[in-house]
Amino acid sequence: MIEPLVVEFEVAAPVTHAFDVWTGRCAAWWPPSHTVSGNPDAITFEPRPGGRIFETSPAGDEHLWGEILDWEPPGRLRFRWHLFFDPSEATEVELTFTPHPDGTVVRLEQTGWDKLGEPAASTRRERTGHAWSAITARFATAARDSAAG
Repeated sequence: MIEPLVVEFEVAAPVTHAFDVWTGRCAAWWPPSHTVSGNPDAITFEPRPGGRIFETSPAGDEHLWGEILDWEPPGRLRFRWHLFFDPSEATEVELTFTPHPDGTVVRLEQTGWDKLGEPAASTRRERTGHAWSAITARFATAARDSAAG
């Protein structure tokens, strides 16, 4: 079994605000270089199990990134994730938002690497780990800044 990819970090914002910034203001902090269109007008998390995660390009085209599996605001979100990959290669991502004296601890765990086979899973997991580190840093800054102002 290939170990999950785990990224855990603190955000200087309350749990409800952190969840809202991740799910409702994603286009404000998600790196444009890590999107299909390169400049999305919106990134949408449809707020329900079965809801889609997708970007909308300036031309109005929709690009599917995944599907919501569990929607439990403000503490938990789980989804199938296949940005840049075929949906048959989707992994699962679970985010938890836990209160902390200085704000929120966010834990991201990505699983399902086994179905990709060892070489593919290892390569993809390593690249994805680097991407999540950069993406979560942008998120933490956006959540902190928008909570303060």
